[in-house]
Amino acid sequence: MATISLRAVEKFYGKTQVTHGVSLEIPSGEFVVILGPSGCGKSTLLRMIAGLESISKGEIAIAGKVVNDLEPRARGCAMVFQNYALYPHMTVAENIGYALKVAGISKAERATRIAKVAETIGLADYLNRKPAQLSGGQRQRVAMGRAMIREPEVFLFDEPLSNLDAKLRVQMRIEIRKLHNRLGATSVFVTHDQIEAMTLADRLVVMNAGRAEQVGSPAEIYRKPSSLFVAGFIGSPPMNLIPCEAKGSDTVTIEGHDIITGPHHQGQGTKLVLGIRPEDVTIGTGDFTLSVEFCEELGAARLYHGKLAQETFILQVAGAQGPVPEHIAFSLPQAAIHLFDARSGLRLGD
Repeated sequence: MATISLRAVEKFYGKTQVTHGVSLEIPSGEFVVILGPSGCGKSTLLRMIAGLESISKGEIAIAGKVVNDLEPRARGCAMVFQNYALYPHMTVAENIGYALKVAGISKAERATRIAKVAETIGLADYLNRKPAQLSGGQRQRVAMGRAMIREPEVFLFDEPLSNLDAKLRVQMRIEIRKLHNRLGATSVFVTHDQIEAMTLADRLVVMNAGRAEQVGSPAEIYRKPSSLFVAGFIGSPPMNLIPCEAKGSDTVTIEGHDIITGPHHQGQGTKLVLGIRPEDVTIGTGDFTLSVEFCEELGAARLYHGKLAQETFILQVAGAQGPVPEHIAFSLPQAAIHLFDARSGLRLGD
């Protein structure tokens, strides 16, 4: 398999800049997920790797070779699209093997390779069907099989699960990850769905307005977001983000209550933002009281919604039962607090 190197990659459409100096090293065999909201440049970045979009500035190298000027077919990549892009008049076998037919591979060898790939993706009994006779999940597997049969150095996935229902998305996530573990291919997967990203990735690249805001393992990014954007984007429910002011070198104040945060070294009165995950709040005691506005019943847990310092605040309580309380006392444990500079949005401290 191949390494992928992005070196200060930029993309302009006219005077509009879509990506801003993105640099990233993807080792051979790694599964990287590029995550971000619509319009952040993630699909454009993937298409530049594939050669479907030109690069305005910078370099992209695959397996040590700069590919800026190479045609897509010469880059050793196979791409799986959101809309499957299957030929409706062809059978499953014909769709999977079409690239081999174009390459002039013999009919006998094509049949052998098609059968092997179909077995891998669980479609051995569907080879004579056409796409209209398949479910959405089966069509996506055909698209994956078509990519696999080329034996590419790199797999590129452009939001391939977006058109599937919730249950199928879970099943296909598992299948894609199992397939990656089996093949060991270098894979780049684009999505706006953070659950997909967290469950699939070896490493996450969180994109914001054309920039790589943070790169790290899912656990690193969840537990130590580098900015307010990442803190608010990663997590379901998202992190609570509450405006506060510095008071002393290790304390902040919210609605008149002093909270020990650990060293932040910000001057008295500096505007900060305190972050804490809903599941990390200590319930049942403390200086704060949440007036419950509504409750989300998730079965294994409840989410209680209210306000703190005029901002939405969510408490997650595992195994809660019985009537929904009107008020809940809580505190903010120091070990679970994240602090951010209100002006720059950047994380403070470790």
